[in-house]
Amino acid sequence: MGSLADDVIGCRACPRLVEYAADVRENRRKTGYAADEYWCQPVPSFGERDAWLLIVGLAPGTHGAGRTGRPFTGDYAGELLYRTLWEQGWGSNPNSRSRGDGLELDGVRIANALRCAPPQNKPTGEELKQCRPFLERELQLLPQLEMVLALGGVAHRQVVTTVGGRQVDFRFGHGARHSLPGVEWELVDSSHPSRYNLNTRRLTEEQFSVVLSSLRE
Repeated sequence: MGSLADDVIGCRACPRLVEYAADVRENRRKTGYAADEYWCQPVPSFGERDAWLLIVGLAPGTHGAGRTGRPFTGDYAGELLYRTLWEQGWGSNPNSRSRGDGLELDGVRIANALRCAPPQNKPTGEELKQCRPFLERELQLLPQLEMVLALGGVAHRQVVTTVGGRQVDFRFGHGARHSLPGVEWELVDSSHPSRYNLNTRRLTEEQFSVVLSSLRE
């Protein structure tokens, strides 16, 4: 077993996701992209190990983190997330553009429930199960962790299952807070800051900002 990041990047446990990444890379090559312009691998977490807050999203977007190799980087959800983190004083820049852009997070680490980009952004239950040990290791490697922010229901359920909780006891809800069994940190829920949720007003930028601001308490 190597470092968590190396093990994530090297994972080939889900054939459908491996094949999808290869197809995306080939299709991009045919449309004029260089071979290294699309990450097309499992995406490791971003942030420092002294984080008090772990943010868990759904999965890399095919043309977002699936392209850049950094969670929530290169898509609409990431634009709102990193800007809000910067507004809270937890990021050195309001924009996350690439793995080498120099952006630093203060007290925050970002991961995904699934580390590979799935077709149509819809992971299977088995794929989430295969990826769960990475989240388990992530949680164990954050000694100062105080809160986990789950962005969306899939991320919420992945966190609850990872620590051995029952879904019936911990229902997802925007702004909800949960004390999970056997851990010292608190789980907080937010609707995912996706373009769809914002366009349909299931979530507003103000509502998202309020949840992140509440974490300071």
